[in-house]
Amino acid sequence: MTEPTPHESILINPATGHEFIRVPHRSIADTNQIIAESVRAGARWRALSAAERGHLLARFARAIAADREHLATLTVTEAGHPVTAARAEADQVRDVFTYFAGAPERHLGTQIPVAGGTAITFHEPLGVVGIIAPWNFPLPIAAWGVAPALAAGNTVVLKPAELTPLGALRLEHLASEAGLPEGVFRVVTGSGALLGDHLARHPDVDKIIFTGSTATGARVLAAAAEHIKPVTLELGGHNASVVFSDANLAAAAAATPSGALDNAGQDCCARSRVYVQRPVFDRFVDLLIPAMDALRVGDPLDPHTQLGPLISAAHRDRVAALVTNDIPVVYRGRIPEGPGFWFPPTVVAPPPHHPILATEVFGPVLALLPFDTEDEVITRVNSTPYGLAGSIWTRDGARGLRTARAIRAGNLSINSQTAVRYQTPFGGMKHSGLGRELGPDALDAVTEVKTVFISHDGPHPSTQRNEES
Repeated sequence: MTEPTPHESILINPATGHEFIRVPHRSIADTNQIIAESVRAGARWRALSAAERGHLLARFARAIAADREHLATLTVTEAGHPVTAARAEADQVRDVFTYFAGAPERHLGTQIPVAGGTAITFHEPLGVVGIIAPWNFPLPIAAWGVAPALAAGNTVVLKPAELTPLGALRLEHLASEAGLPEGVFRVVTGSGALLGDHLARHPDVDKIIFTGSTATGARVLAAAAEHIKPVTLELGGHNASVVFSDANLAAAAAATPSGALDNAGQDCCARSRVYVQRPVFDRFVDLLIPAMDALRVGDPLDPHTQLGPLISAAHRDRVAALVTNDIPVVYRGRIPEGPGFWFPPTVVAPPPHHPILATEVFGPVLALLPFDTEDEVITRVNSTPYGLAGSIWTRDGARGLRTARAIRAGNLSINSQTAVRYQTPFGGMKHSGLGRELGPDALDAVTEVKTVFISHDGPHPSTQRNEES
């Protein structure tokens, strides 16, 4: 394999470790031209009626549905996701665009009675929205930003992760096929350090939506502050699942592997810390081990595979370095022999205050920890700087709701591992981010409210006749 030039990315299939394509990078000059085209396209896009924008987004959703297998194959090849999961991700992208195709006609202003007249409000699009998407769920997370931004009347410049640009480029092609006007949705490929930073600093990019690490999110926020532009940040997570002694242990144990290890743990919502109340701790472990053994790890093209490889050799080495020799290992699964960036599904039982409990692992590793009281576990769950997601398992409805309210995280589930639904708001607290995506209020994050006052005291009719004469 020859070395890449500074103007291209070499894409490596994570399951094989082999190069399969090279993708050219956009230059700063190219990106500036694309942003300028997006600014010009904005006038045409905003001029369409809400119904016309919705109609075009619905056509876009249908084009995505028709391209499902192609999109899934791209995700398998560039990100290493199992094909069954990749198809579900393509379906989610379709569903997100379908959902937001109905939003333009329902994003209503208000009428406010005030002294001397009436005030009415309008939701005005911001202009050009720059979206910086991650590599772990390259298609769905891009769609979370693109769909509401377009529905609200903005144009979009999307910068996918350097490791996973192919799905985004395919979406750009499908948007054109669906009839979206030229320049309304564009993709720029290249390094985040260069082009992501450039989008954040560019004076004609009016909003940034970023998903990625907390450290990079802080840099994006600082760059955007140069032009006082709003940002939405969905950042890291080191989430917890809390299993109380009265829980349905069989259900909790059966759901724990997927909650912690979905996408090989490369999920900012992964419940990688599992706190189990001490009286049922040993029983929970006995139920968890068979559930871990049942995981199918292997070829992502096999529809029965549940766990694929990590994204890169460098990331695999980072995950391995976090599982230090001083951590007791409760379970270690098997991985395919040969090439690819594989890491075995692993369960550890770290001592209190071990560094792995304060670090987002982002790999197929979950930590089991006993606890005694409700107050204790809430304190321990809240002990990290993150606050994105989590789960509570209990048959006591009051305890479940009380614990959920006390945990400082943006997305919590009771007796479930599901955190993300496109119909509900999604986002983090603390170092896990700023703002919310998805749900019925998503368009509020990509618009500004304009207030117009209409005076009830118009010109007197006789005065108006004199002026006309």
